[in-house]
Amino acid sequence: MSNCKILYVCQEITPYLPQTEMSLLCRTLSQAMQERGNEIRTFMPRYGCINERRNQLHEVIRLSGMNLIIDDNDHQLIIKVASIPAARVQIYFIDNDDYFNRKAVLTDESGIYFPDNDERAIFFARGVLETVKKLRWEPTIVHCHGWFSSVVPIYLRHVFADDPLFRDVKIVVSLYDDAFPDVLDADFHSKVESEGVSADFLKNVETPSYQNLMKLVIDHADGVIIENPSLDPALAEYLEKTGKPKLGYQDKETTEYLDNYQKFYEALL
Repeated sequence: MSNCKILYVCQEITPYLPQTEMSLLCRTLSQAMQERGNEIRTFMPRYGCINERRNQLHEVIRLSGMNLIIDDNDHQLIIKVASIPAARVQIYFIDNDDYFNRKAVLTDESGIYFPDNDERAIFFARGVLETVKKLRWEPTIVHCHGWFSSVVPIYLRHVFADDPLFRDVKIVVSLYDDAFPDVLDADFHSKVESEGVSADFLKNVETPSYQNLMKLVIDHADGVIIENPSLDPALAEYLEKTGKPKLGYQDKETTEYLDNYQKFYEALL
């Protein structure tokens, strides 16, 4: 399957954020799939705690400057880029002063989740897909990591469904142990609906809990990868009922786990 075009949409990537199972996997997959002859593009949010000078981020003027409207408010889309030198992998960053200027990722100093995380996730999804359109790059697979990327599959299947760049794309979603407490903003579903997603598809997230959001993501995926040895039982049961192709938890200490990701991608095409 050389020359597959894979779009990675990541909540976090090391070395820009501390090492976690997710940030390491996003870093490793991007490099490994590129080395296997696939063409890749990798996106993450430009959280305010990322040191731009140390990581040599710079703005891509030709991609920046578009305004995205979220919940009737205009927000400027800024695109930055940096390279992971050791990996020869380029990372695109979605930035905006309203959503990503704060020196934090998803929570404040007290560990409280930001009340606008839902809008930040919506902006991130729109920003990624609009930028890929500007690049005129047609992915064959979009692989989403972390709940913060969860709006991407929904938009691909509805808002961008008729776009020739995304019409035939296969969506892969990785499920992690990254649940947020409580729920997102109560108006989350109406904000997504106003972007062009039918209310019928959003009944699941009228209460926008982590579990409900992930069920909606599973509904919109072509394949699901389990990244946690003990997946939330309710999600495991839901996934089983859908009968969708899935790749079970891969031990990252083994040498063949990256081959298994590649084979999983191939099986969906």
